[in-house]
Amino acid sequence: MEIEQAIHQKEFANERERAIVNILYTSSWLTYIQMGVFKKYDISMQQYNVLRILKGQYPKPATVNMLIERMIDKSSNASRIVEKLRSKDLVVRSECPKDRRQVDVVLTQTGIDLLTNCTKEVYAIHKKTDKLDDAENKELNRLLNKLRS
Repeated sequence: MEIEQAIHQKEFANERERAIVNILYTSSWLTYIQMGVFKKYDISMQQYNVLRILKGQYPKPATVNMLIERMIDKSSNASRIVEKLRSKDLVVRSECPKDRRQVDVVLTQTGIDLLTNCTKEVYAIHKKTDKLDDAENKELNRLLNKLRS
């Protein structure tokens, strides 16, 4: 569906404005369809992002500062997210032995299991919504990287 149809707008000031609105709309669309999965597992998109970062570090701990650096949504409060994950027994927090001001965060087995199941469902959604071939995905990534550089 063309962006004009999706948001019921006949025209844009220029192609750049059209592209920006299209990117924002598509981001919101992808978020919305993934939120159904996250809701089922009682986690937010930001919590899922933190769990994935921790899985990439596993079994080594991650500091909250490292989580902040790697998170997709830079405006999220990583400490609050970690505390919510801890209260659900998905992560363990401990004082960093090298620097007592830092907190180490590690996935629990419950966190690994939840992330594994949740990710399977997210990938199934990705597969259903993938209308681009590898060359098109590569070009899209190149263009998005260029836009941000």
